[in-house]
Amino acid sequence: MEEFLTIIFRTIFFYALILVIFRLMGKREIGELSILDLVVFIMIGELAVVAIERPTVKLFHAVLPMVLLMAVQIIMAISSLKSKKFRDLVDGKPSIIINRGKIDEEAMRKQRYNFDDLLTQLREKDIRSIADVEFAILESSGSLSVIEKQKGSDSSEAKSGDITIPLILDGTVEEENLQRINKTNLWLRQEMKKKGYRDLKKISFCSYENGKFYIDLMDEE
Repeated sequence: MEEFLTIIFRTIFFYALILVIFRLMGKREIGELSILDLVVFIMIGELAVVAIERPTVKLFHAVLPMVLLMAVQIIMAISSLKSKKFRDLVDGKPSIIINRGKIDEEAMRKQRYNFDDLLTQLREKDIRSIADVEFAILESSGSLSVIEKQKGSDSSEAKSGDITIPLILDGTVEEENLQRINKTNLWLRQEMKKKGYRDLKKISFCSYENGKFYIDLMDEE
């Protein structure tokens, strides 16, 4: 009877503890979990199961590694906010699978992403044909973001749109994105100078879309 009550108590206790831990680690949708988040969540869940199934294990010995994992996850999350390189290393980068209606096979190979995966995710978004897609971006979470072609007055034609291209993130110039739009670092710096921004490190976010810039400065401390 005592062991039965212990299991009930531990189940309720670890249920409450896991809720608190996940709450402290921040709100994220299941589909947006990074590999790091997923590993931490699985390990915390496994530790809780072991502690419930083995009442002889001291409560402190079960709680300590769970709290330690929470601390590691929070520290790494803060580090990813401050460092773009660290964020790319941990979470990975989004990949453009379809660019202006053209499939990028090289990007698919790099992500080990096949046409069955692409068609499945397009069907999940109620898109019947790849021909209807202007941009498809494979996010770091594994989800597919899709921008459909905009139909013009003539139904047989579609207007080519554009997507937001981040050129500066956390004060760091995104060289790959500059190459994607056939621009150089020098061009970007000259454009920023024209707008009164001489120190790119003070720019938190700068994007380029349809020939227009969106610029956000870092918060002043």
